[in-house]
Amino acid sequence: MNQASSPTVSKVFIAFQDNEESRPVVDAILADNPHAQAVHSPGLVKIDAPGRLVIRRASIEEQTGRPYELQQIQINLVTLSGHVDEDDDEFSLSWNH
Repeated sequence: MNQASSPTVSKVFIAFQDNEESRPVVDAILADNPHAQAVHSPGLVKIDAPGRLVIRRASIEEQTGRPYELQQIQINLVTLSGHVDEDDDEFSLSWNH
């Protein structure tokens, strides 16, 4: 019997310190990436996503109710995996390059 196999999609991830500053960022990421999963461990929240993960400035601003510079995510960023592509409005991780 010959079984067709689906292509394996590599996961990307990003992890933040689990604190009040990063919670709206995590909520915005999960809202914009319904395929992503958050894994909480003491002091850390890691978000895994197959293929691609996008962080949008506008979505974080909706969560916080104030202007947000995407470079601010670096303050609570612990680690990430994937190719980074960023501009003033989006920060994305993928393995498509």
